[in-house]
Amino acid sequence: MKIKGSIVLLGLILIFTKAYTQENHLKNLKQLTFGGDNAEAYFSPDGKFLSFQSNNKKWGLECDQIFSMDIEKASNDSTYKPTRISNGLGRTTCSYFMPNGKEILYASTHLGSHACPAETHVPGKYLWAIYNEFDIFVADKNGKYKRQLTTTPGYDAEATVSPKGDKIVFTSTRSGDLELWTMDIDGKNQRQITNGLGYDGGAFFSPDGKKLVFRASRPTTEAEVKEYKDYLAKGLVAPTTMEIYTCNIDGTDLKQITHLGKANWAPFFSPSGNKIIFSSNHHSDKGYDFQLYMINTDGTGLEKITTESKFNAFPMFSPNGKKLIFSSNRNNGGTRDTNLFIADWED
Repeated sequence: MKIKGSIVLLGLILIFTKAYTQENHLKNLKQLTFGGDNAEAYFSPDGKFLSFQSNNKKWGLECDQIFSMDIEKASNDSTYKPTRISNGLGRTTCSYFMPNGKEILYASTHLGSHACPAETHVPGKYLWAIYNEFDIFVADKNGKYKRQLTTTPGYDAEATVSPKGDKIVFTSTRSGDLELWTMDIDGKNQRQITNGLGYDGGAFFSPDGKKLVFRASRPTTEAEVKEYKDYLAKGLVAPTTMEIYTCNIDGTDLKQITHLGKANWAPFFSPSGNKIIFSSNHHSDKGYDFQLYMINTDGTGLEKITTESKFNAFPMFSPNGKKLIFSSNRNNGGTRDTNLFIADWED
């Protein structure tokens, strides 16, 4: 009886462990890129294409450039090479499809220099560079330059487009801090909407276009404020302490959604607009273990979405809500590569 009982107990433990570790919301997972760092992949309005950034050395890249991917082709051909949208000069980041589905906006440093900007390293610190040379541009899906949306001195990047097709939100240092700004789809009527000291960035609109979700740091102690300002003066930010916030598109009704500690970032609204999916390392002892989580917009109901690998971030739902795209370092053969993965989403 003891042996049989032990076997039954072991079986229950194994079943429970398997259920706990499964990524139950993600079905039919497919890898879309194979090599380099591939990130910030966002769907076209029809859900058939992705814009993203990559530094894949096999494509002759020295630093991040913007690409457009045909999802069906990438899903069926591991040798498929997407179309480069950026001009190959400088460094680029944060692309997003325009409402017509034929154009893509992105930020680039190429007007400051044709070379990749130098990276700054501080021993013992994980830092992001905030290059003042970044401005926001628009090109078509074949990479033909169309227009420049920002010209004000300072960092202008991290732009995304409202599902309503009328507004763009972006992050800028033009007022002296990393704040959220909005502008009309043609670049006019640029307006600051956040004012709290700290890094406000990575904003996305809600499905109805009435709300924004974003990541923010809020230094409070004298030492934290000094460190933040000192780094910002050098064009750097330490993204190790951030929480998820929401607000109306005019900046009103600002709310802190997470209170988890450590780095909570890359948020995106669920198709219903009632939940937020994001990346977090709050559960990790060592810091570098980012998993996707979902939370209600009132801050309740935290749920872990991914369990595989040590880095999962930049989630985005397809326009019809049936697919999820994200970046992960799973299945990279022990390298440091981060690739794009797409899955069917099941509630």
